[in-house]
Amino acid sequence: MKILITTECYTPVINGVVTSVVNLHQELINLGHEVRILTLSGKLRSFEKDDVTYIGSLGIGKIYPGARVALGTENLYLKAIIEWEPDIIHSQSEFSTFQMARHIAKKLHIPIVHTYHTIYEDYTHYFSPNKKWGKAMAARFTKSILKHTEGVIAPTDKVRCLLEGYGVNQKIHVVPTGINLGLYVKKVENINKQKQKDTIGIPSNHKVLISVGRLAKEKNLEEIILFLSTIQKRNFTLLIVGDGPHRSFLEKYVCELGLSEKVIFIGMVLPEEISAFYQLGDVFVSASNSETQGLTYLEAMANGIPPLCRKDPSLEKLIVDGVNGWQFSSYEEFVTGLDLLLKNRDFISQNARLDVISDYSSAVCVKKVEKIYRTALQQYKLKEKELLATL
Repeated sequence: MKILITTECYTPVINGVVTSVVNLHQELINLGHEVRILTLSGKLRSFEKDDVTYIGSLGIGKIYPGARVALGTENLYLKAIIEWEPDIIHSQSEFSTFQMARHIAKKLHIPIVHTYHTIYEDYTHYFSPNKKWGKAMAARFTKSILKHTEGVIAPTDKVRCLLEGYGVNQKIHVVPTGINLGLYVKKVENINKQKQKDTIGIPSNHKVLISVGRLAKEKNLEEIILFLSTIQKRNFTLLIVGDGPHRSFLEKYVCELGLSEKVIFIGMVLPEEISAFYQLGDVFVSASNSETQGLTYLEAMANGIPPLCRKDPSLEKLIVDGVNGWQFSSYEEFVTGLDLLLKNRDFISQNARLDVISDYSSAVCVKKVEKIYRTALQQYKLKEKELLATL
C-alpha cells in the first residue's frame, strides 16, 4: 500500500505523538509499504526532506505552547502528494494537517483512519476559562472531526470510552502505540551508569527516581515533587528528563521546597540516548492523568525500570500493583508503592520488561494497524459502490 501519515509535528520535535509516528513509519516500511509523512514546518517556508513534506505554518503559541497553523490547502507540495496517489491516509492530529488530509482524501476518493492521541478536556486551562465549557467544546470538536474518518484508533480503552461518551459513531479500534525496542532499549553496563551518575552529580548512595516527558502543567509533576519534599530524610535524587513551558515554574517550586540538591533537571535528550537515562533510575515516577497511553511508561518498563504512577484508566491493563509497578491515589499509597518497588526491585523490574516486550513492541502493534487499513479500504470501496448505484 501507499500510506500517507499526517501529523501536526514531526522530527526534530520530540514528544509522544512524534515518537509514535516515527515508530509507525518505520514498521510500515519494514512490512513493505510505501510511506510518506505530511507535517507542518517550523517556519513559513514549505519544503521536502527524504519522504517527509513540511508545510509552511504560523506559530500560535498563545493558544497552546508550540502550536502552529497552516493557511489553506492550495500548495504545490500538497499537489505533489496527490500526484503520488496514496491508497489511504492515517491522520494523527485534528487540526491543520487533518484539513489537508480531508482535502487529499476528497481529491483521490480514499479513506482516512485517525489515531486519537490527545484528551483535550485535560487541556482546558489553555483554551477555556471554564472546565465544564472546555469539556463540552472538546466533545463537539472531536465528534465533528472524526465523522470524516473511516475508522478511529484509540491507544487504550480509556480513550475508547471517552470517544463513545462523546457520541462518536465511527468504528473505534483499540491498538496500543508500540515502542521501538531496538531504539529505546539498549543495555547499559553498570560501570557506564556510574560514570554517568558521577557526571550528572548523583551521589553514589542515592536511590534515583526518574521522570521523562514534556514539562507541562497537565503532567502534574509538582505533585511528585511535593510528595518527595515530605520524605527529604531519605537518600534520593529525582532526575527530570525533558523540557517544556512549565519548567521555570517547577524549578522555582523545587527551590521553595528546599529540594535543589535532590532534584536535577536534565533537559531534552535524543531518542537514541534515552535508554542511558532510564537505566540510571531505580523507579520511574509520574502523576499525570492526561495520558491517552503514556509511551514513557512503556519505555521505562522495557528498560527494566518499574513505574510508580498516579492511578489512571489508561494504565488498567498495563500496570499490576506489586507485580510490574504500582499505582497510587494518595500520598500514603505513593510512599507504600515506593517502598515496595525498591524492596522488590529485581523481581518487579523483570516482570515489567517482559510484559512490554511481549505485548507492546511496535512490530507487534503495526500488524494490527495494517489490518485496520485493509478493513477501512474495503468498507470505503463498498460505500463508494453503493453511492454510485444510487446515482
